Amino acid sequence: MSPKVRWIGAISGILGVGLMVMVHWMVFFWVPTERTQGVVQRIFYIHVPAAWVAFMAFGIVAVFSALYLWRKDVRFDMAAYSAAEGGMVYTVIVLLTGPLWGRVAWGAWWVWDPKLTLTLLLWFIYLGYFLVRASTDNSERGKRFAAVLGIVGALDIPLIYFSVVWFRSMHPGPVVMKADGPSIEPEMLAALFTGLGSSTLIFFSLFLFRYRLERVRWVLVHRQMIAEMHPPVS
Repeated sequence: MSPKVRWIGAISGILGVGLMVMVHWMVFFWVPTERTQGVVQRIFYIHVPAAWVAFMAFGIVAVFSALYLWRKDVRFDMAAYSAAEGGMVYTVIVLLTGPLWGRVAWGAWWVWDPKLTLTLLLWFIYLGYFLVRASTDNSERGKRFAAVLGIVGALDIPLIYFSVVWFRSMHPGPVVMKADGPSIEPEMLAALFTGLGSSTLIFFSLFLFRYRLERVRWVLVHRQMIAEMHPPVS
């Protein structure tokens, strides 16, 4: 990774953390309390940005996985792997904040709602992505199988998004991306977009540095392999 890219990653992380501090201040001291759900609705400003980043991360996995299968360039696999790790982290945040919200809103930690169930399925699909890579003796074959799973798993993302429209669901429908415009207060919308910006910047910072670590690991492994194949002559 070039110094310029490292600087981009560092600046992205710093800005993301700064915006994260700001969004927490907005959530606790600035945005109005939602009339129906009350204080618990404030989880919305963490839950929704985490879901957005998780979907974006797995979309990146699918794109780089397709490029890896096409070009056979290990750098694309490294990028897909790095994005998948970030996607798993943010999906865990979604799956933790969702039940906290649902416990108050619905009176239950978990319901087998289509959107919740499909999100849990997404997590399991990409857990399989990592298990497939680790469970094959041939690393290249494991990477190919994982790449296929990374592409197939991304097909679950539009199902999650449209499940509240296509199926009977307890989960709230869209409040921002609507034909007649957002249906939330301007302060709530500002806090939401601040959270989206924060989560996105932090993800890209972690993605760039994780990709760099993967590149360094790959170089060290191949140097060791070359050294073993050509030991120094005493």
